Amino acid sequence: MRQLSPVLDLLFPPRCPLCGEGISAHGGLCAPCWSGLAMPGDPSCRLCQRPLSSAAASHAEDGLLCHTCVVETPRHDGVAAATLYNDTSRQLVIALKHGRRLALAGLMGRLMAARLKAQDIGPGWLVVPVPLHRWRLWGRGFNQSALLAQEIARHTGAKPLVDALVRRRKTPMLGGLGPQERAKVLSGAIALHPARKARLHGAKVILADDVLTSGATTNACIAALEQAGAARVIVACFARVHGEALP
Repeated sequence: MRQLSPVLDLLFPPRCPLCGEGISAHGGLCAPCWSGLAMPGDPSCRLCQRPLSSAAASHAEDGLLCHTCVVETPRHDGVAAATLYNDTSRQLVIALKHGRRLALAGLMGRLMAARLKAQDIGPGWLVVPVPLHRWRLWGRGFNQSALLAQEIARHTGAKPLVDALVRRRKTPMLGGLGPQERAKVLSGAIALHPARKARLHGAKVILADDVLTSGATTNACIAALEQAGAARVIVACFARVHGEALP
């Protein structure tokens, strides 16, 4: 396939998937759009990767924990976010999920894998996507989280297990709902695939999703993985929604 790249570039000149500007190779962004992405950095919560202001970091407890993680210990064992949610990352998520720009999964999954490899996560782990209900899967034709999980596996050496979890009932869109309302909607909605329980017992799991918001969906997934006896669960997302304004 690599030998065909010059021919493909001639027939289909590589362009930025967001603005259409010409770029040097397929699978990337132009410099202005790339600079629009906000990458997680320090200071941030060591458990959930929520950005902390300098003032908040100076008062953070127990090795830079945000207030939310101090009040309630997360169910997960850490978060690996490729970007922080802003207008640019939102455009990429929408283009993949609703615009059917499936090739974007390569770029987004590669950025997620880089964040995971920085935490020494790779071979020996399983990658499990957040599931879609079968009606939504039939309507959309694909699960964007499963595409990202496969890309993470390809770049890290982890093993994909895309059908480990099932969504037992169709749930409404969670936008506009508070954390408690989201948790109520998702209660009992996500379950373990019975045939995958043995593989998940004692496993180290990367739970993949496109966007991490309140954590209600990931908590429902983690509860199912814990029932299977998973030893660790790291949440990997492309965009991390945060409560503080970016500088």
